[in-house]
Amino acid sequence: MLFRLLLISIFGFLFLSCTGQEPRWPIQTQSGSFIKESANRNKKLYEEERDFIEDFIEKDSTHTYYASDKGFWYYYNVKDSTTSKTPEFGDEVQFTYDVRDFYNDVIISEEENGIQRYKIDQSNQDLISGIRDGIKLMKAGEEVTFLFPSYKAYGYYGIESKLGTNIPVKSTVKLFSIESKEE
Repeated sequence: MLFRLLLISIFGFLFLSCTGQEPRWPIQTQSGSFIKESANRNKKLYEEERDFIEDFIEKDSTHTYYASDKGFWYYYNVKDSTTSKTPEFGDEVQFTYDVRDFYNDVIISEEENGIQRYKIDQSNQDLISGIRDGIKLMKAGEEVTFLFPSYKAYGYYGIESKLGTNIPVKSTVKLFSIESKEE
């Protein structure tokens, strides 16, 4: 009898303890405030860089600057008014470029980069987005100097031991040739 009572107690205990797991709720929920704060920081940074670049342009009376719809500014060192062909999707271009700060100190020289070959919007090449967008505005034989805010250049990461974070840069690009995808 005692054995049966013990057996019933054990089965009863096991039956009642197998009710299922209850989910563990987080102690603290995220409100998304980090993303909002980051977006606000980036907007403020862009406004400061834009003001800096616009002041720089205002002080430079020797060049005629153009604003691109991609968020950077540029002027022509050599302009070709006879050709109207600019690179399109899939075209292969050959060019050189350098990267300088706004005091004209060389960060990456044209010699360091060498001659670059790039397929427009198809290559997985390590080019900053500003140069990828800037080349699309150029014609073969032209030389253009671009003024890039940091988000179009090296942004948050910079270049180790050469360029700090969130620093706008200048870059002079010489476009040698455009090989059309149809050719």
